[in-house]
Amino acid sequence: MWTADEIAQLCYEHYGIRLPKKGKPEPNHEWTLLAAVVKIQSPADKACDTPDKPVQVTKEVVSMGTGTKCIGQSKMRKNGDILNDSHAEVIARRSFQRYLLHQLQLAATLKEDSIFVPGTQKGVWKLRRDLIFVFFSSHTPCGDASIIPMLEFEDQPCCPVFRNWANNSSVEASSNLEAPGNERKCEDPDSPVTKKMRLEPGTAAREVTNGAAHPQSFGKQKSGPISPGINSCDLTVEGLATVTRIAPGSARVIDVYRTGAKCVPGEAGDSGKPGAAFHQVGLLRVKPGRGDRTRSMSCSDKMARWNVLGCQGALLMHFLEEPIYLSAVVIGKCPYSQEAMQRALIGRCQNVSALPKGFGVQELKILQSDLLFEQSRSAVQAKRADSPGRLVPCGAAISWSAVPEQPLDVTANGFPQGTTKKTIGSLQARSQISKVELFRSFQKLLSRIARDKWPHSLRVQKLDTYQEYKEAASSYQEAWSTLRKQVFGSWIRNPPDYHQFK
Repeated sequence: MWTADEIAQLCYEHYGIRLPKKGKPEPNHEWTLLAAVVKIQSPADKACDTPDKPVQVTKEVVSMGTGTKCIGQSKMRKNGDILNDSHAEVIARRSFQRYLLHQLQLAATLKEDSIFVPGTQKGVWKLRRDLIFVFFSSHTPCGDASIIPMLEFEDQPCCPVFRNWANNSSVEASSNLEAPGNERKCEDPDSPVTKKMRLEPGTAAREVTNGAAHPQSFGKQKSGPISPGINSCDLTVEGLATVTRIAPGSARVIDVYRTGAKCVPGEAGDSGKPGAAFHQVGLLRVKPGRGDRTRSMSCSDKMARWNVLGCQGALLMHFLEEPIYLSAVVIGKCPYSQEAMQRALIGRCQNVSALPKGFGVQELKILQSDLLFEQSRSAVQAKRADSPGRLVPCGAAISWSAVPEQPLDVTANGFPQGTTKKTIGSLQARSQISKVELFRSFQKLLSRIARDKWPHSLRVQKLDTYQEYKEAASSYQEAWSTLRKQVFGSWIRNPPDYHQFK
């Protein structure tokens, strides 16, 4: 019906055609990351998909995001008007929420066709059965999904493993791969200290479903997964090093691609040992800041949460009979491990139980494309040759939503690009996807619906603040509480006073 390359190509074309120059990287000097949500509509007759006659589907990009930055906790604001996390995946998801709000407005006012149809209860809607959503990212998500085994024939990001590493003073165990101002440098294939592995063109897309293990993409490696019978979520630091020491085809795993995301307080923590044991896998991580620590969880963690709670968030759950889940994730050409992706997005939560009705751990399809994003670090590095100056991440983030009013939003440091200190706090200094603006759109939706047609959760009590509306989404809050208790107990949560705005 569709392929990973088709999804990647659609997103790259959308980026090139629909997004203006403003907010994009400066040629030969900057790079960025891209993420998007693609709506896929199956034909009404539901014909069978066969190799000789594949079913034709309609594909449409409904949200897109670029970005690599986060703000430090000292820059966070209690009125919800700043973007704390501007990584591409997060921008794309918040842009998707904007799209969902618009589609709910269409459904509720009965003006045009919507992706939603009436649910079984008053004021509640559900997604049309002929639609699914696919998430695309040009690079593996930061955090756990980017801790990827590295084979001995690949260029290494650090000193080789010595058997007597603890007694060898020449071996550095510090995470010296991370440089200020480059939050995702450690995961990127072309970091000055991390030479990339080259994926061969024409390699078939890799796929995983819950409970299945499939080959990893290590350049020319053609063998199967490393120790498929072992759940890497349960491995200790030493266990990972032992299990991955010998890879199929006699290629030893002697290191891992590093993630710049740091373990959250309360987690076991990384060993810092050289080589394959440097990281502990399966842990919650927080995105690094530029000196000022952030409170933003890694994209791997956030995407694992979306795979249980849905992408709609608490506010929109008031209007929905079921969460809005992603059916698949497609990753662009980059260093990649199918096992790491499955572990990070699905495996850590696969045993969560007793979730409220409608919620569950999804059997997410995970694929990789062989198409490289032209403004990724590796692509720009290859083109720039001997260009003067240092290659740096683009400071801006772009949000695009398939909505009729102001679909585009370009931000820097969490505010619309061009915002000055004098204008901070004004309406003009708010991103369209900031908490306060999404809340305002939610309230606008409510105002267009007669009160007697509101969902039950909004009619039974008077609600005022953003926090109160979120807490009133009882099924979502129950699911989130269950997930935290069983798996994500160390998840960093912002204090309630950051959600008291109206």
